[in-house]
Amino acid sequence: MRPLRRGMIAVAFVTMSTLALAGCVPGPPARSTPSVAAMPSATAAQPAGPRDVVTGLGAPWSVALVGDSALVSERDSARILEFTPGGDIREIGVIEGVVTGGEGGLLGLAMAPDESALYAYSTAEDGNRVQRFALQGEPGSLSLGTPDVVIDGLPKAGVHNGGRIAFGPDGALYITTGDAGVPRSAQDPDSLAGKILRLDPDGGVPTDNPFAGSPVYSLGHRNVQGLGWAADGRMFASEFGQDTVDELNLIEPGANYGWPDVEGAGGADRGFVDPVQEWPTDAASPSGLAVIDDSIYIANLRGRSLRVVPLDDLSASTVHLAGTYGRLRSVLEGPNGELWIVTNNTDGRGDPADGDDRVVALDPTTVAF
Repeated sequence: MRPLRRGMIAVAFVTMSTLALAGCVPGPPARSTPSVAAMPSATAAQPAGPRDVVTGLGAPWSVALVGDSALVSERDSARILEFTPGGDIREIGVIEGVVTGGEGGLLGLAMAPDESALYAYSTAEDGNRVQRFALQGEPGSLSLGTPDVVIDGLPKAGVHNGGRIAFGPDGALYITTGDAGVPRSAQDPDSLAGKILRLDPDGGVPTDNPFAGSPVYSLGHRNVQGLGWAADGRMFASEFGQDTVDELNLIEPGANYGWPDVEGAGGADRGFVDPVQEWPTDAASPSGLAVIDDSIYIANLRGRSLRVVPLDDLSASTVHLAGTYGRLRSVLEGPNGELWIVTNNTDGRGDPADGDDRVVALDPTTVAF
């Protein structure tokens, strides 16, 4: 993400945000008291228009579905909450050793394909890391087992920590890292900063990775926070630019996306891959991404909107919900065919409304391209 000076800061959060960027938050952050609305059953008629699924979250970052429950990470409290279709919400664990400040903290979540374990990306004292937690109990009464380290020591900083993790259709775990404030590291093949990484679920390096013995899958990234795959296997990533444009990229193994030598298009004649679409930075700041049916849905922070890109024309897009819910951190396919968006107005850069932060469900056909 971009440095704090480029966002609008709510007055009530100025002091805390300044301390966080300095890496010295005074004591544990206050914990929110969320509430959950009961979800409609799969056989019930779906409500017309958007509806709140969860309200009262504190800087939520990622949501992972397990059974008929959902798990959400809170960046600054380092806790993971479970909410259920019946309207219950409970804390299932606080991730130990998380260092908050700036854009660091508890970030992305990913559920193992067999739903036996939860993977979490977080910032620790010695760098960013991904941990695996065996899930114990059943949905509605889940708890986290002892963590196993999948990868650690990933470059960290007050800004540009990446943080999105996802399992691809090949069963591999994909991890996004930011340049951690050192742009040239994105071009260094021996650095894990500014990359998309690919690992086996246990942390091993797949033998078919593009660089032998390395977890690096693609390089030349500034700060990727969105990953998703189309049904035909195409992999997409949303990426924060600096001052000119943000990007949607089609990811190929071993490809170089140009940062910091190129921001946006214009690098093809230098061996870099150009984005399939770009937008002015004040209109986007793309974070989470989801590919559902024939569309790519992208949550925008600074742009405070949901962008939809059709898979059959990657140069086109439409903007929805502009300003309706403020900053949007993540988007995913929810239960019962709904589209879920996760707001991010309590992270020190937004203007929280009553009930923020929240998970909102809507009918995807209302925001179709």
